[in-house]
Amino acid sequence: MMHLITGGSGSGKSAYAEEQILAMQGDCRIYIATMDPYDEESHRRIQRHRRMRAEKNFTTIECYRDLETVELPEGADVLLECMSNLLANEMYSEDGAKERAVEEILQGIHMLQKQAAHLVLVTNEVFSDGIVYDPDTIQYQKQLAKINQVLAAEADEVTEVIYGIPWKLKAKKEEGV
Repeated sequence: MMHLITGGSGSGKSAYAEEQILAMQGDCRIYIATMDPYDEESHRRIQRHRRMRAEKNFTTIECYRDLETVELPEGADVLLECMSNLLANEMYSEDGAKERAVEEILQGIHMLQKQAAHLVLVTNEVFSDGIVYDPDTIQYQKQLAKINQVLAAEADEVTEVIYGIPWKLKAKKEEGV
């Protein structure tokens, strides 16, 4: 089962994603963290997310690039946070995938799907602020849109979190329906 969760910055999507993993009540919870701590703000965000996960029995795997190399325990419930950071790392890091970022990330997601019992993916909605960005940022947005479109089509469920309220965009189909 794959569940894609999206929302704007500060929407509550991370907390909702964690709730989804906890509700599965599995024995093995993996949190794949993609934020490469490059400045003081990123260190603060990482600490905030670690506090949110405290006492929830997640094993954290730091993975800034090369997602396809991650090996998971059999039957794990996996939360990957987030596509936006992973894409930026692959596009802009010296040793990132650059122009092959979308393909590399999707290949990595498919590898995770093969290993995980449940996969919850967090991404950001970065397309509705109405700001005209520089060409590099526009290219980044287009690449994130490609990833989000493919994952939404493949996902069993898609949820947008708005002001802490989950809004189901695609619901899991019931057996026999």
